[in-house]
Amino acid sequence: MFRGDGRKPDEVRKISVEINYIKWAEGSCLISLGDTRVICTASILNSVPPFAREKGIGWIFAEYSMLPRSVDTRTSRTQSGRSYELQRIIGRALRSVCDLSLLGERTVAIDCDVIQADGSTRCASIIGGYIALFIALYKLWKDGIFVKFPIRRMVSAVSCGIVKGERMVDLTYAEDSEAECDITVVSTDRGEIIEVQGGVENGGFMTREVFDELVDMGIRASHYVFSVEREVLSQFLKDLKFPD
Repeated sequence: MFRGDGRKPDEVRKISVEINYIKWAEGSCLISLGDTRVICTASILNSVPPFAREKGIGWIFAEYSMLPRSVDTRTSRTQSGRSYELQRIIGRALRSVCDLSLLGERTVAIDCDVIQADGSTRCASIIGGYIALFIALYKLWKDGIFVKFPIRRMVSAVSCGIVKGERMVDLTYAEDSEAECDITVVSTDRGEIIEVQGGVENGGFMTREVFDELVDMGIRASHYVFSVEREVLSQFLKDLKFPD
């Protein structure tokens, strides 16, 4: 089976990344996942939330929003409950691959602004947010702030679902709107699962067998994501000898 855009069921849309997209941010990129486009920035703040004070650890959090005309019909600029849910997922994904104790009492704020949405915006935000975070922390490492680089792994996020009975990855908006079930698989470049989030539609059910198949598809599809990240970050990875 080939999909509306000509992809195979297990094929991720083309990912392209332009780094240093925002002049003033410590780390930034414009990521395109098919027709989904997200501007991601990483800002270094010399403070931490109250729960992290005097514990010698840093923090990473994310904020997510969609421009009013990132979709086919204008939406409100006000953040919704969905935005808060997605930014928590993004924050958890990025914190999971970092050693927060190496940050010191610093916070990294990740801003993910969707300028065009065609499905999988949370996946593009996690991937782009990771690249922006990596660049920002690399600059601090280059300046001698860190003895050891705080990032331990690469992170990927891939959406998976069943549309008209067909299992597929990286759903477009049209596919997602018709999906019987869909999940997001967040994993590391070592095949470790960070988070699986999703559910079924119209009061249906998902068997354990189907769930496992979708997770496996997501992890296999992440290999392409990691190849893109390695290419985009190649100049930094070589200097860091990452992972050491």
